[in-house]
Amino acid sequence: MRYDPTDPVFYDDPDLSYTIEKPVKNWDEKRKRWLELHPSFIPGSENRTVMITGSQSGPCKNPIGDHLLLRFFKNKVDYCRIHGHDIFYSNALLHPKMKSFWAKLPAVKAAMIAHPEAEWIWWVDSDALFTDMDFTPPFHRYRDHNLVVHGWPGVVYDDRSWTALNAGVFLIRNCQWSMELIDTWTSMGPVSPDFAKWGEIQRSIFKDKLFPESDDQTALIYLLFKHKEVYYPKIYLEGEYYFEGYWLEIVPGLANITERESGGKGSKRRPFVTHFTGCQPCSGDHNTMYDGDTCWNGMIKAINFADNQVMRRYGFVHSDLGKTSPLQPVPFDYPDEPW
Repeated sequence: MRYDPTDPVFYDDPDLSYTIEKPVKNWDEKRKRWLELHPSFIPGSENRTVMITGSQSGPCKNPIGDHLLLRFFKNKVDYCRIHGHDIFYSNALLHPKMKSFWAKLPAVKAAMIAHPEAEWIWWVDSDALFTDMDFTPPFHRYRDHNLVVHGWPGVVYDDRSWTALNAGVFLIRNCQWSMELIDTWTSMGPVSPDFAKWGEIQRSIFKDKLFPESDDQTALIYLLFKHKEVYYPKIYLEGEYYFEGYWLEIVPGLANITERESGGKGSKRRPFVTHFTGCQPCSGDHNTMYDGDTCWNGMIKAINFADNQVMRRYGFVHSDLGKTSPLQPVPFDYPDEPW
């Protein structure tokens, strides 16, 4: 449309708030009305997606951190450009208390309100990157679900493990159910007066929990465990492909992936998302399992592996995944799909 309708919509409501503290009510009806007044957005709206990512507002303490974050962001931009997704990068703290793990939830809620045309909001941590640039999540599989995260039901309900799922990458449907989930999820975060108590409760249930305080991942597992009848029917735990793969399991094999196998997209053969959990590229504070050089070398290999899939279309490749430059021009008879 070449103009905005004059009919009032939810944006005209003086009580509308993007903030995490104020609940949004009747969101499905408000979105439906907005789409009716903006019919040009309706075609293709079933799986229209906006990707959200971000990092802290200040410069990185680690000298190479800002460079790494730039390359991780470029990877997400490349993926969104290839697949037609919008993307928003937030480096502003939208709530002074919602730091670290919890900072994503205010950004996701604000994006849902700012993008009523989007059916899905896709959060991707700053230290996660796409290593299969062609793969598209099987949205048809999630038709009856409102939240998609990497995980396994058995680990949630039988093992009671903190690693039952990973909340660093997730798809969340733009709907009232999701608004209410975020409100409940947030109530276990730093804005809650019972924040310290929630940490104790989570540690009493999940014995392998690493953090003494309540964190977003354990809080989500807690909701699934304690309120299965409410949340489980609408949450899809994706474990059939690397919706979010742990980098130590993926990076060592990247150099051996030189050709695409049938049905290999998004699989262990060509992992979809590689997440450098624990590396802390910006702060420089690394997990005791591995040092900074291990993280740095792994990131460069994964970034170049993904970048090859993009740059091949322009006639160049990284001949050595461990070295960012220089790019090498591909010969005339170079295979069309080497990656």
